[in-house]
Amino acid sequence: MRFDRRQWSVVGLIVSAMLLTHYSWVDAQQSAKVARIGFLSTPSEAFRQGLRNLGYVEGKNVAFEVRASGGKAKRSVYFANELVRLKVDVIVAGGSTNIKAAKDATSTIPIVMSGVNDPIALGFVASLAHPGGNITGVSNLAPELSGKRLELLREMLPRVSYVTLLAYRSIAMRTSIEEARVAAQLLDLHLQVFEVDGEAELEKAVAAAKKQRADALMQIEAGAFYPYQQQIIGLAAKNRLPAIYNRRIDAEVGGLMSYGLNAAERVQVVAALVGKILKGAKPADLPIEQPTKFELVINLKTAKQIGLIIPPNVLARADRVIK
Repeated sequence: MRFDRRQWSVVGLIVSAMLLTHYSWVDAQQSAKVARIGFLSTPSEAFRQGLRNLGYVEGKNVAFEVRASGGKAKRSVYFANELVRLKVDVIVAGGSTNIKAAKDATSTIPIVMSGVNDPIALGFVASLAHPGGNITGVSNLAPELSGKRLELLREMLPRVSYVTLLAYRSIAMRTSIEEARVAAQLLDLHLQVFEVDGEAELEKAVAAAKKQRADALMQIEAGAFYPYQQQIIGLAAKNRLPAIYNRRIDAEVGGLMSYGLNAAERVQVVAALVGKILKGAKPADLPIEQPTKFELVINLKTAKQIGLIIPPNVLARADRVIK
């Protein structure tokens, strides 16, 4: 059977229509695919907004599987394995306990981490520039932070000479502790380090600092401290110890002063890394991001409670002053 030119034109139109329908269906299927993000910590509104800015809208093309462990190791392990069973596309883990649980649970699902000081010391990544494996994310490690906090204490308390450093007992704290020792030596400050693990040790450390007439208290950030953070702030206030913390929220809930990473920047970076992975990037090819922005928050209510007057030059540098 032969087709004339007119019949071939009709056949061509039919085939074109069939192909167009097929590819439209494929495109629709691909665009309808919903990415699933597993969380071992509660996603903030800032994170959600960061994803929306990248075109990922919860309930439309992305779904969240939230499993908040509260920093409890057994719960972290259980929830990490549950997320693996759910076959999520990426896991977001905050804090060393959650990161370790996720790492132990899977070597294939991409993991984006945050809230950890030294991911190399903890064995999460091979290096900051070339993490390798299935983990990337944000590191809290910023060598200048310890020195800057001690400088702020010196400016706030010109006669300060004895500073107590409160750190969680962990190999991940070693680098930060050594940085603090070097900074203290350069500033001619006596630094006594208390490495603690648990509520009882916290009370003993703060009591010892007061007994030894410490002029101020400085804390190194650690996710393991978070359940006790309000207690640490309360102990410092009770003993009238001027203290500098790491997170903005520490000053907002009663701490005297905080100087640390800009939380908004960290969340935006985590969201950006998740977005890159959802678009096909491999964690091993995404360098660990380090902080570039820092913020100073001062709580004048707390200063008044402990009888401290904050010098005007320190107040002028604050990103936020709580009155």
